[in-house]
Amino acid sequence: MLPAAFLLQPEASPRRSAGLRAPNAVVATVLFVATEVMLFAAFVSAFVVVRARAGAAWPPPGQPRLPVLATGLNTLLLLASGVVVLRAAGQRRAQAIRSLRLAALLGAGFVALQGREWLRLLGHGLTMQASTYGSFFYLIVGAHALHAVIALAILVRASQRLQAGTLAAEAFAAVRVFWYFVVLLWPVLYVVVYLA
Repeated sequence: MLPAAFLLQPEASPRRSAGLRAPNAVVATVLFVATEVMLFAAFVSAFVVVRARAGAAWPPPGQPRLPVLATGLNTLLLLASGVVVLRAAGQRRAQAIRSLRLAALLGAGFVALQGREWLRLLGHGLTMQASTYGSFFYLIVGAHALHAVIALAILVRASQRLQAGTLAAEAFAAVRVFWYFVVLLWPVLYVVVYLA
């Protein structure tokens, strides 16, 4: 939770009953994240079934191998950004602003390096039309990339609102929930798509 000095303009909220209750922004974000988890579970399930049916012919002959090591190192950038956002929650405003900016920079580095990887794989013939392998790769990794770009925009906007003194604790908590989803989903996808 943020220290009281962290916020200059808390959001107005209706009178709450006694007891613990999650802020509306956090509940809404958790519900959204739950639907997105189900979406990715469907993608991954379909991928696993198709891969199992292909047997030893997976990935298909003639398709490039995924850059396991480079992507593994890139994964560390995204995980580091998650740690930075986690630490930002307990910091004073000036330090939290720097932390959010650093997290956004690390996240942008992850997205940029993944984009470079895509261009290289496209150049080697891994396209959505080339094979089911390519289709699943771009569907799963692309859906995560879209979420990462949106989460980055939200993270940047949160740092701007924090600097202006208009970021409420509830909004900051919701931003963190979405960022953690993007960060923690990626290692799962990395293991399933790149390593399995």
